[in-house]
Amino acid sequence: MIDSVFSPRGVSPQVSQDSRFSGGSAKTSFRNILREKQQLTQESQPVTFSKHARERAEERGIQVDDALMTQLSDSVEKAQEKGARNILAFDATHAFIINVPNGRVITTMSQDEMKENIFTNIDGAVIL
Repeated sequence: MIDSVFSPRGVSPQVSQDSRFSGGSAKTSFRNILREKQQLTQESQPVTFSKHARERAEERGIQVDDALMTQLSDSVEKAQEKGARNILAFDATHAFIINVPNGRVITTMSQDEMKENIFTNIDGAVIL
């Protein structure tokens, strides 16, 4: 009676458990499919600016053009390869804090604001 409540009819609990937890080819192929899907999503997802970052870029006169967006996208790609989650992408005149998994610029800084030289909550840095 208990077996019929916890397992589908006609399927023995032992067979069901063995197929679910055996590390067989179905589990491996699922992992491969998931990784491929994640890579396609990350590759096709361009870098975006949060509302806060857009406002800061405008306030600070930071020009966001195609060349800069390409540099930021390349930075995110490099950081993903290294497993970084939050990076500082910078050059001599600008700095961007980017959340790598989401491909989102969190905030921007101009050259004057970088003078303090203190950046927190990052686990990587990429020079533009």
